[in-house]
Amino acid sequence: MKNKKLIIIASVVLAVVLVISLFVGSYNSMVDKEGQVQASYSQIEVQLQRRADLIPNFVNTVKGYSDYEQSTFTAVTEARAAVQKANTPADLSAAEAQLDGAISVWVNAVTEAYPELKANTMYVALTDELAGTENRIARARGDYNTAATEYNVYIRRFPKNIFASIFGFEKAELFEAADGAEQVPNVSFE
Repeated sequence: MKNKKLIIIASVVLAVVLVISLFVGSYNSMVDKEGQVQASYSQIEVQLQRRADLIPNFVNTVKGYSDYEQSTFTAVTEARAAVQKANTPADLSAAEAQLDGAISVWVNAVTEAYPELKANTMYVALTDELAGTENRIARARGDYNTAATEYNVYIRRFPKNIFASIFGFEKAELFEAADGAEQVPNVSFE
């Protein structure tokens, strides 16, 4: 009789320990995956800051060649500020699309008006840096979407979905292409 009670108590204790271990393990895994999502998002912000830091250098280089159109430059400046203020992937994606459009219009206008600008080594170096930065941004977005997708799938699987709901883990928002992104932009350096 005494052995039977010990076996029951041991079984209950073991079951409780297993349930607690499942909770702790699931919680810690969710925290790790959420951290990976945040780190990936931070990398996007780092690359966007890099691009934002290059834009004034680009503007100053072009200023030496032109009496650039103030409204176009203002659009670039406003779009740059919108990118820096964005807090979510959706806001950031929309602000980036606005900045990309403003830069494209500005670069096209300036290079058409001042073809000799394309021979300036600083201009060429900055356009190469901007192109490289755009590639880094695209890669960082892809890495973020991978981390966010893994996290989202993880917190939706049973029984982790129960734990995620209990602990308040929410689905991570993915970066999606902005409306009109499927259309090829018209960039001309002629």
